[in-house]
Amino acid sequence: MRIDADSHVDETEATWEYLGENEVRFKPTTLEPGTATLFPNSRDQAWQIDGEVLRRPWRNYDRTGTSPATNQLLDVGARLRHMDDLRIDVQVIYPTTFIRTAFVGHAEMELALTRSYNRWIAARTAESRGRLRWVAVLPMLTMESAVDELRWARDHGACGVYKKGLECDGKTVADPYFFPLYEEASRLDMAVCIHTGSDGRQRGIPTPLDAVVAFPPLIASPVFDQFPNLRVGFIEASASWVPFLLSIQAASGRHTHLQTSGAFELQHEPSLPPQVFVACQSQDDLPYILRFGTEDNLLVGTDYAHADQTAELVALDIIERRAADGEFPVEVARKILDDNPRRFYGI
Repeated sequence: MRIDADSHVDETEATWEYLGENEVRFKPTTLEPGTATLFPNSRDQAWQIDGEVLRRPWRNYDRTGTSPATNQLLDVGARLRHMDDLRIDVQVIYPTTFIRTAFVGHAEMELALTRSYNRWIAARTAESRGRLRWVAVLPMLTMESAVDELRWARDHGACGVYKKGLECDGKTVADPYFFPLYEEASRLDMAVCIHTGSDGRQRGIPTPLDAVVAFPPLIASPVFDQFPNLRVGFIEASASWVPFLLSIQAASGRHTHLQTSGAFELQHEPSLPPQVFVACQSQDDLPYILRFGTEDNLLVGTDYAHADQTAELVALDIIERRAADGEFPVEVARKILDDNPRRFYGI
């Protein structure tokens, strides 16, 4: 099996049709290109949500190699056929709008929009017979509701939880506020997916650092002691940072969850704990990264639907080709494409 560990969907007006009668005031409306003052010279549309304006990206489908029907799940069959062309058996779908959305001070809005998205993506992927899996977005500002929504999502095809490196007014992933979520995710065998995404306090485009910032506090915390079955992934942030941060954490003495021998010769490089997974990119220096014992921790994704620097529709092919060329063992490529994402997402 070949698993695309990071693909996306572009939300549409239909995404918000699951809002309740008392929630329609939160329904995002579409602003046409040039009408949003934040993006006056952009070809992008925008979502206007209760006074907030969020970019709704314009897609160059020649560049992405996709189509509106596949990006927006207007035609699930078309997406599955494209996956067949790409030799992808399963895609795990992440949102687009929620990468930049923050709801600090708007808990009721967050609850309404996340619930609507989850019900929409569950309905759109239901006909895929398990080939399209998805990561739930949760109302993090109301943890009790987040845990309830996690249970609903698990019962309707979700295989993970979308999370940001910093959120809920700057809380790190190691903050005890999130422990009820980790406890329930562990019980339900659900992955916690720390994906590139802004907590909304800045207007810039999210970068991989938005996810990587979660690693040091997580490794230095007792999270894995308290939740030994919790699986945490770092998605769409490359894997090139892993050797550096592993070495820094080990050298600082804060390596409770790092597998080290106490020495720093090449054969004793610190390595990731088995509960941590990282989505690499096809151009990463994998022979070097694999020296840090990461062959059971790495995944790869295409970033399907997007067109930024992390997007590569044939990323899975590139991993196989690099292994065939002798850069690393073919068995390691199989782990990256199949064993590891299957274990991480519980597929």
